[in-house]
Amino acid sequence: MNFKALLDTWSASEPPPKTRKTYEIHLTVEDAARIAALSDLFPGMSVERIIGDLLSASLKQLQAEMPYEPGDRIIREDDFGDPVFEDAGLTPKFQELVKARLKSS
Repeated sequence: MNFKALLDTWSASEPPPKTRKTYEIHLTVEDAARIAALSDLFPGMSVERIIGDLLSASLKQLQAEMPYEPGDRIIREDDFGDPVFEDAGLTPKFQELVKARLKSS
């Protein structure tokens, strides 16, 4: 989800299910002011939801921007018959770790 879509959903959607685990963070003064300003713009949204949704959108964007690194193994051919190599970069490792964490929670 990009940030534009996030802004569009804040006025109409239900929050997704949450974990029982909590995280305590200390924001910079400027980031805290931005969160407070978003809370003023969207008075029906809790600060916790705003922070959680922003974090979720940021993590999705971070994953989307992880660079592809071609590995040694050919996994298929593209439409032109050229080999497509497995991704040996951070993306598949990250996805495996996320799946493992989801199973254990």
